[in-house]
Parts: sequence; structure tokens; C-alpha cells
Amino acid sequence: MAFPHRPDAPELPDFSMLKRLARDQLIYLLEQLPGKKDLFIEADLMSPLDRIANVSILKQHEVDKLYKVENKPALSSNEQLCFLVRPRIKNMRYVASLVNADKLAGRTRKYKVIFSPQKFHACEMVLEEEGVYGDVSCDEWAFSLLPLDVDLLSMELPEFFRDYFLEGDQRWINTVAQALHLLSTLYGPFPNCYGIGRCTKMSYELWRKLEEEEDGETKGRRPEIGHVFLLDRDVDFVTALCSQVVYEGLVDDTFRIKCGSVDFGPEVTSSDRSLKVLLNAEDKVFNEIRNEHFSNVFGFLSQKARNLQAQYDRRRGMDIKQMKNFVSQELKGLKQEHRLLSVHIGACESIMKKKTKQDFQELIKTEHALLEGFSIRESTSYIEEHIDRQVSPLESLRLMCLLSITENGLIPKDYRSLKTQYLQSYGPEHLLTFSNLRRAGLLTEQAPGDTLTAVESKVSKLVTDKAAGKITDAFSSLAKRSNFRAISKKLNLIPRVDGEYDLKVPRDMAYVFSGAYVPLSCRLIEQVLERRSWQGLDEVVRLLNCSELAFTDMTKEDKASSESLRLILVVFLGGCTFSEVSALRFLGRERGYRFIFLTTAVTNSARLMEAMSEVKA
Repeated sequence: MAFPHRPDAPELPDFSMLKRLARDQLIYLLEQLPGKKDLFIEADLMSPLDRIANVSILKQHEVDKLYKVENKPALSSNEQLCFLVRPRIKNMRYVASLVNADKLAGRTRKYKVIFSPQKFHACEMVLEEEGVYGDVSCDEWAFSLLPLDVDLLSMELPEFFRDYFLEGDQRWINTVAQALHLLSTLYGPFPNCYGIGRCTKMSYELWRKLEEEEDGETKGRRPEIGHVFLLDRDVDFVTALCSQVVYEGLVDDTFRIKCGSVDFGPEVTSSDRSLKVLLNAEDKVFNEIRNEHFSNVFGFLSQKARNLQAQYDRRRGMDIKQMKNFVSQELKGLKQEHRLLSVHIGACESIMKKKTKQDFQELIKTEHALLEGFSIRESTSYIEEHIDRQVSPLESLRLMCLLSITENGLIPKDYRSLKTQYLQSYGPEHLLTFSNLRRAGLLTEQAPGDTLTAVESKVSKLVTDKAAGKITDAFSSLAKRSNFRAISKKLNLIPRVDGEYDLKVPRDMAYVFSGAYVPLSCRLIEQVLERRSWQGLDEVVRLLNCSELAFTDMTKEDKASSESLRLILVVFLGGCTFSEVSALRFLGRERGYRFIFLTTAVTNSARLMEAMSEVKA
């Protein structure tokens, strides 16, 4: 049932080197404070740190006690304090308050702040304002690439999305450029590069500058990765707003996968304890179901359980020698598989329970109607009912955003009515959230004369006009418009299906949304790779409001082997979803490519809405 790899699929680079580099650099920084020290870690960095250097490694390098950076005073009695933090103002105030408290008490200690992944000038300014700059030594732990799996790298910067796409803050662009630079230093230059989006373009230009400065380093290297594709999240909000139905996406939506692992509570483990499970290719059971549509997963797991039972039952007719072999060679593996199997069966049951409770089918039906542009009135009433029943503030927001983007903004009457109902149902403190969503182009109100047909005829008139290059001012009036319907038609995102869509034998990437919709981001990547450029996609690029922001950079491919040209690195700036990962893995199997993913963080619809929300859950 899990798709076999085409025999010619290229090998993936070994990313364990990235972990070793990060660990060595951290150890080097810790050893600059020789002797015993206490380490204060910011909550956000705990999970990534755990994947790189666990407690025993820290202890080997004389870290005595570990503390969490929080609002209460620290009780450390050590003479040396080390802080591992993100470059945030509030962290600097925290460090300054500790140093100043020591000064008042007449204590002298050594303090070291390690910023990850980089330090910002603003942080040093705060230390200076607080009068402690001279007492603290500052360093950078340039750790920005965490391998979550054999084909998935994450920068673990969930704040990237809000900082850039809402606040317009460009400070993380340098981090992205440095990460790309590190990859090309380790795995050879990238012969072909494609990108779309404003953030992508800036990151790309900065990265190219870094490459030019250190020109000699990658010159003679053979490229291991043939293509790199960069994409801004705001090029495709629709995909990120849809409910996920592939197994890994559903687990993320239901239980929150954090840094590659998930905490399954008692309802999954059917004991009184929670269990932390690492979800990656090493979990044999998970690896076979992660990209499957949820409707196939139960059948697969029960078949697997029967096979396991059959293997256990083989021992009945064994003699002593065979039994000894069985126990020493097979039993441990079977027990491990048995344990994983029961965990995933528990997870499936728990997902099923939750989904029947919230009437998942009805929700999916509404989403599909929005994507296809049918029965908009019924969908709007469904959203109103959702709000009135107070199902969940984030879910209601997400559905409103999906309606807005697929309809190119809401008509003023609907916008006002939905907003009023929302604020009455969930509270007026959500008012600022609406302003954020509007600024980011997620939930907008149509200006008069901006009905879909009017906008489409405006766009087609501009596109047919020969002087299209000059009419940017007419286009700026269409900025922040999503034009989703027109793009959907052009790229054929809603598959025409005769009869039922067979989810057991998927025939295209639409299976990740039950056959109703091909993720826009993935379709763009597919089309550009086929053409080896943006040529022929001019109108799509215009409709995406990205005319000046799509680029292709081809260099000589003579050094690249045919194997490396089938390896493609896809970089998502602002987060990518597990549905997109599954869709591109499927495309890779179909075409003999292998995709590697680099994302600022893994995201889903709830994280997207939380990033925009001013009301902390």
C-alpha cells in the first residue's frame, strides 16, 4: 500500500552532519566558560536542543543544573551562568534583572549569553540601557538547520511567519540566507534555482551575495542537489488553511507534532501515562502510513496486526534451537513493532472519536464547496452556525479566511455580519485579530466593483494589453487580491473526476485533500520543474501579484550528475504543512524525483491563525 520507490530514485544526502556541526559548535561555546556552570534555556529552544545535545552531553561539558528562562527569580548558586536564548527583548530584560539583582547583593559571577540562531543589535542595546552590557559576554550559536527526518529540515522559527508576513520585519532573512549558504557549502552548489515571492527574492539575493564573498569554497565541488525552489507562504494561503486528511497531517492537527515528536496522552496509550513518540522514517509502522489518506490507515494497521500475530504464532511448532534463534534475532523487533502498532492504532481511534464528535464530514464538505466555488450561501450559513455554537474561535476564523481568499474578499454585508457575530460570540478582545488578518490579506472586504467577475475581466484586459509591463499602477489596485478562482482554473487545481476518486490508488497530488484540490504550492513547483523556468506561467505569476518576484537562475549543469538533477530542495518561507510534504513525495515517486524540504517551521491552519491572533489561547 505504501508506494514503492522507483528504482531510479536518487539517494538523499546524509543530513546527520548538520546535527554534528551544531553539537560541536554548542560544545565549543560552552567550553569558553571553563568549569561548572548553570544553563538557562528558553522554552522554545528546549525541544530543538534535545534533538542535538541531550542532558548527558551537556553534563559531560560541566553543565551543572538546567533552568528554564521564566518570569520568576532564579535560585542558582553557581558562580557561572550561561543563557541559551532567542534574540528577544524580553530575554535581555530577564538576564539584566538577574545581573542587577546580583550587583545589589554584592555578588560577582560570570555571565554568558548565547543567542540562537543569531544576535541582533537591539538585544545588545537593551543590555546597555540596563547597565549590564560590560558584565555579560555575548555569542552566537548559528544553529538554523535541524534535520527532523531524512528528507525534512526545519529552522524551528515559528515566529518567522508573523514577523515577516504581518509585521514586515525582515530580520530573519539573513538567517535564511546563512542556512542556504551552509547547505551549498556542505552539499555543493545548486545548478538551478527558482523562486517566487518578495521574501524569497530578498533571501535569495542576500544568499547570492554570501556566495560571491566566499567564491572559492564551492567552485570545484560537484553539486549533490540539482534544483532549489523557494516559495513564500503568502503565495498560497489556501493550502495551509485546509483541514489535513493524510495521516501525518491529521496527527499534527489533532495532537500537535513538535520538533518531530508528539506527546500521546492517556486516551491514545490506554494507560495513565503519556508517551513521547519520535515520528520519522525510523518508525517502520509510521513510515508506511504517514503519507496515506486517513481512510486507508485502519485497514493497513489491522492487516499489519494480523501479520504480526502470524509471526508470533510461528513459535508454536519450533524446536529448542529454532526457538533460541527466534528469541535472539526476531523477538525484539516484533515487540518493538507491536508497541508502535498499538500506539498508532490508539492514535487513529482517538482521531476518529474527535472527528465524529465535531462532525468532520460536514466540515470537509464545506471546505470542498469553498474550494470549488459552489453553494457559497450554504457555506456562509455553516460558518455562522459554527460561530454561534462557539465550536472553536480558531476554527471559525480559519473558515472565514478560507471563504475570503477563495471568494477574493467578502462582500461588505457578509464581512460586517460575520465579524459582528464573531465578536459577540467569542468576545470583543478579538477585534485586533481582524485588523491583523486584513493586513496580511487573509480576511478582506471587497471594495465596491470588486466582485469576482469584475476583477477577472480587469485582469484579463490588463493581461491582453500589449503594454502590460507599463500598467503596474492598475495592478497595484489589485494588490492583496487573491484571484484564487482564476489561478485555480489556469492551473487546473480542482480535478475533474468521472465517478468516485479512488483514494487507495491515488492518481495525482489531489489525494492529500480527498481528491478535491491539488495544493497550489505543489502544482506551481511541478509546473516550473517541467518547464525548467517560469516561462509559459506568466499569467499565473501576474494573478499571484508576483510579476517582479518570480526568478529563474540557471548555471552550467555540466558538473551535475543526472542523479543530482533529480534531487530537488524545496524551501518554504513562512512554514509548510505535512499535506504539502506528502503531495510532493507522491509527485517524486511518480516522476522519479526525490524532494528535500527546508521550512522555517512546520505549520498548519491552527498555527497560522494563532500567529495572527492577538488573543493568547
